[in-house]
Amino acid sequence: MRVIGAWLLIVCTGCGAGWASDPGGWTENKKTLHDGDHVPEKPDSPRAPVTRNPAVNDAASVAQLRFETRGGVIEAWADNALAGPIEVLLRPVQGTIANADPPLPARAVVQALQGTLVARLGPDTTAELFLEAVPGDPNARPRDIEYLYPLRGAALQIEQGWGGAYSHHDPENRYAVDFAADIGTQVIAARAGTVMEVESDFERAGLNVEQYAGRANFVRIVHDDGTMALYAHLRSDGVLVSVGQHVRKAERIGLSGNTGFTTGPHLHFSVQVNRGMQLQSIPFRMFGPQGILRFTETR
Repeated sequence: MRVIGAWLLIVCTGCGAGWASDPGGWTENKKTLHDGDHVPEKPDSPRAPVTRNPAVNDAASVAQLRFETRGGVIEAWADNALAGPIEVLLRPVQGTIANADPPLPARAVVQALQGTLVARLGPDTTAELFLEAVPGDPNARPRDIEYLYPLRGAALQIEQGWGGAYSHHDPENRYAVDFAADIGTQVIAARAGTVMEVESDFERAGLNVEQYAGRANFVRIVHDDGTMALYAHLRSDGVLVSVGQHVRKAERIGLSGNTGFTTGPHLHFSVQVNRGMQLQSIPFRMFGPQGILRFTETR
């Protein structure tokens, strides 16, 4: 293999970042896939939007880039470590790319826990490569589904809705809802699906943007139409399902908490799709404790 001295910068768009500095090697950090939710209200200062920072979590990988040599050709493979599809983009940063097929940058969809050949490179390639990985199949076609209120035994109270000025103002979180919930409240699946990824080891919460923004415990569930539901800010050790597990609607999946960038206990819920190598939240219908919930976007 002639990718001598190459290093990989692996980023999950809107999620988190990892890097590799060893020649020919790689490492990567996992992302939490959402931003912080609240900023404190200060009577003596104007309210300002929260700027989303990438989430960094060292627990597991999202995708791995590996090289294999066959007949003098370097094959660049992307391996998906998640129990749901991802999209990857491989592009050069600097150096010489010899006879890439397809030409770089190149995209590919990698199915759950599988590997996909992204590109073939000529034997004279000596380059620095950059791989982006975004959860979700870009070809997902959301169906009109009624979701279930995702908390059991909790009175309905919405702390921040669609288009919330604090942190629901970017595409990834525009249609997210923050439900008030005491720590330990049972979180249930709003829709049946497969547990795509989880994080349960984060213990702290605070308002330091650099330290806490984008970090929280969560469960991500992928549905049969390719959409993904995110349940975030769970309690430490509050994840009650495993990656790859199929869950039924209303099945208990976790315990609500107060982890990450937040001023108080709540559950952050959103339905997302991958569009153009970017996570985007989408509107959804939901049935609550007293009937149909009608969400409207803040203007």
